[in-house]
Parts: sequence; structure tokens; C-alpha cells
Amino acid sequence: MKTLISSLIFIFCIQAHAEDNALLAAVKAADESRVVAMQSADRDKLTAIFSDELRYAHSTGVVDTKTSFIDVITSGKTKYVGYDYEEQNFTFPAPGIALMSGRAHVKAETATGTMDSVLSFLAVWREEKGQWRFLAWQSCKLPPATK
Repeated sequence: MKTLISSLIFIFCIQAHAEDNALLAAVKAADESRVVAMQSADRDKLTAIFSDELRYAHSTGVVDTKTSFIDVITSGKTKYVGYDYEEQNFTFPAPGIALMSGRAHVKAETATGTMDSVLSFLAVWREEKGQWRFLAWQSCKLPPATK
């Protein structure tokens, strides 16, 4: 009996680990699609990946909704030309919710010039009708590294 219980616990742990890996892979893939859609200014892809309830708080303090952020990107007012993660962490605090935090080196061209910054960020992903959607973003600019 003890062997059976140990075997069942082992199988459960393997299954839970596989499910965690699948969740992580799905959210990472959704985020990669988001970055590509933002850089290509693809309205259809942005519409599909952004939650209807998107709240995007830029490092400048400006806050966009799904509609306003898609308009900013597709109009060319902001062009994301570089997006490289320096650190990217994921946690799953509740079913259907993923938090992504870390640092990203982001380059964008705007009407006021070029932004080339390292940002500390927190992003929220939510599973909506079986698809991971980008729900929220908040970031701040980090000071340049000192040598």
C-alpha cells in the first residue's frame, strides 16, 4: 500500500510539473506574439492578443486602453524597434492568471524622439476563452548602469 501511495504521489508530481511547463510555454509564446505584433504594428494581431480590458501604463505615466494603445502603435505615433528582455519571471497566483515581471531594454521611435531605456515592468496575462490575453502593463525607467 505504501508503494502504491508513493507511486501515485510521484505520478501526480510529474503531471503537475508538466502542466506548469505547459502553462509557462503558453504564456511565453503569447508574449512573444505580443512583442512581434507591437513591432510590426499589426492591428489584427494586436486586437487578438490584447484583452478588451487592457490597461497599459507607460513608463511616462501615460495610460492607454486597448483601443488607444492599438491606435498609437498602428498610426506610427510610436514604433517599437527593439524589445529585449534582460530578465523575465513568471508566476501563476491563481487559475487563469499569469504575472510576468522583470527588466526589458526597449527602443521606440515617437513624435518627441527616440526612447532607448531599460524598464522594470509588471505585466498581467489572463486566460480568456482558452487564450492568454495581455491584460495589464506597468513600467518605470531604470537609471543607466554606473561603471
